[in-house]
Amino acid sequence: MAIKVTMPRLSDTMTEGTVATWLKKVGDKVSEGDILAEIETDKATMEFESFNEGTLLHIGIQAGETAPVDSLLAIIGKEGEDISALLAGGDAPAAEAPKADAPAAEAKTETAAPAKAAELPKGVVVVTMPRLSDTMTEGTVATWLKKVGDTVAEGDILAEIETDKATMEFESFNAGTLLYIGIQEGNTAPVDSLLAIIGPAGTDISGIAENYTAGGAATASAPAAEEKAEAAAEKAPEAAAETSNGGRILASPLAKKIASDKGIQLSQVKGSGENGRIVKSDIENFTPSAQAQTAASAPAAKQEASAPAAPKVFVPAGEVYTEEIKNSQMRKIIAKRLSESLFTAPHYNLVIEVSMDEAMQARAAINSVPDTKVSFNDMVIKACALALKKHPKINSTWKEDAIIINHHVNIGVAVAVEDGLVVPVLKFTDAMSLSQIGGSVRDLAGRAKNKKLGPQEMEGSTFTVSNLGMFGITEFNSIINQPNSAILSVGAIVEKPVVKNGQIVVGNTMMLSLACDHRTIDGATGAQFLQTLKQYIESPVTMLA
Repeated sequence: MAIKVTMPRLSDTMTEGTVATWLKKVGDKVSEGDILAEIETDKATMEFESFNEGTLLHIGIQAGETAPVDSLLAIIGKEGEDISALLAGGDAPAAEAPKADAPAAEAKTETAAPAKAAELPKGVVVVTMPRLSDTMTEGTVATWLKKVGDTVAEGDILAEIETDKATMEFESFNAGTLLYIGIQEGNTAPVDSLLAIIGPAGTDISGIAENYTAGGAATASAPAAEEKAEAAAEKAPEAAAETSNGGRILASPLAKKIASDKGIQLSQVKGSGENGRIVKSDIENFTPSAQAQTAASAPAAKQEASAPAAPKVFVPAGEVYTEEIKNSQMRKIIAKRLSESLFTAPHYNLVIEVSMDEAMQARAAINSVPDTKVSFNDMVIKACALALKKHPKINSTWKEDAIIINHHVNIGVAVAVEDGLVVPVLKFTDAMSLSQIGGSVRDLAGRAKNKKLGPQEMEGSTFTVSNLGMFGITEFNSIINQPNSAILSVGAIVEKPVVKNGQIVVGNTMMLSLACDHRTIDGATGAQFLQTLKQYIESPVTMLA
């Protein structure tokens, strides 16, 4: 007897889920324990196992679609079993209503929801723009690591895709030949747009791209896109990877960056990743031989001499000249969210001056311990975490019908990157030691600048800290990072005359500015939080109490 499989509740706060990828398709045999699909929740993307065995007779939620918990996800039963009664039972999601006939709908592949199975040659799979974060609505192809005609194995990295939060590697879940590229490097497209077509070499895919639509926009024709992809690959092979004796060297973006910083040639490094791909650990563990270093130095010097820095644009005096820079996904999201925050949350700012003399002495003592490095920012984060436990109203979220008080402390740390700003999150910060905070912040900030943060590492903050003190900024006001109710702006430490015990002496002070959402935090509440924070920072030993 056929069994209905519904959208599972995979987290305590999950109300709906998105099918990221189907690992089985209609007609496949399913055993108990097999992974049916990868489901994206409000917290992470998780594998969903089957608790039944049989044949997958029906898929109710296509890849990329979102549906509430308990919606009809799939039907498993005996091969050829009549499931019309189950489909007519009203449990299926509304998205199934427009389907013309059940057999055609069932024959769709997991990655080709908008295309009819009848139009797809045998073995051909349509790959769509994946949803790589919970807030992602469109993605930009940063780099293609495969080109049209290349052989693709399951697990190979197809492309690097820039989301609203990070640049992530996108793996292929299918094997075959890359027959078509639908989104060229640097182009942006909505989630579920045609990204690529994979299938047996030599397969005629004419008409598939023309008939595929995403968001009402038709994709470019297959032959034209193939021609563009091949032209782009021939014109700029070094954009995807470095070359050595005519062959391409596969390396992750972080590995390339570290190798560039250390002056290591990727051709000398043996990769330990799949298909010999060079990863971060390969670069960090690489020890070049003396001959290699000597051989590498001459070409490097020659290359530097032959490739001078790009000249600045010449602007004739008295002439109007403008330059247009295309907005990245990150910049678009920053503009959207900060505008929403500023114009929906009534901001006000509270400013307090903090003496840093004892904090400086405490930091010097802590850093005298071998293999220990703590910054003033780490001390501020720790003090914030403890102060939030004493003033939980600051650690809150506004909703139209209620105020959510968070009794866990997850502090977001604003990090400036090339394209804008990201906010990696320290989970359960109040339980972390100063050295743990310092190590975590350095790790997250480093990976943020290399665009290697995962979406889950930038979610769930309850309070945010932004520090511009290292740039000499003494005082500034930040825009609240919603859904947080407050953000702390940290200025530079300034040496100046201060009054102590009726005497003017030289002291070190720092300005703190707390931006609050007046819907959740009253002025007195914010002031009490700053008083507690000041106490912790001015006397770091109290953080141990």
